[in-house]
Amino acid sequence: MIQIQNMKFVNALYPQLKDDGDLADNNYVDTSVWGHVRFLLQIGNLDIALGSTAEGTAPFVEECDTVDGSYTAVTGAALADAIAADEDGKLFAIDIDLLKTHKRYMRLNAPHAGDGATGVCASALAILSRLTGQGPLNAAGMGLTELVTA
Repeated sequence: MIQIQNMKFVNALYPQLKDDGDLADNNYVDTSVWGHVRFLLQIGNLDIALGSTAEGTAPFVEECDTVDGSYTAVTGAALADAIAADEDGKLFAIDIDLLKTHKRYMRLNAPHAGDGATGVCASALAILSRLTGQGPLNAAGMGLTELVTA
């Protein structure tokens, strides 16, 4: 089996441009049957910082036992600092070992753009790997709308 075919992809944060406020569509990730998750933040053009809850706070991942419950920060699952206004075109990742004790649902904590002339263009993809149970056998099981192999 090709390793990438044993992974699932989730749009954790839809691609978007935001100036002065919280980015929309911050989706949770169901980590059931997976042993590892990587939150990959893709940064486009920006002229102001991006953080969690506020533009000066490092982006971090939070977890909860239920979809709509009270989320708490995952220990050690934060970037070193906020994504700065001069970090256009960069990729940032937060890896979490799910084989340790964690809650089932995870998401980025309230991604927030500062007040700039343009704002922040960003998205986040959650990549689940290290399958521990029944996993993806088709495109939908991998979180994809369509899968082409050549």
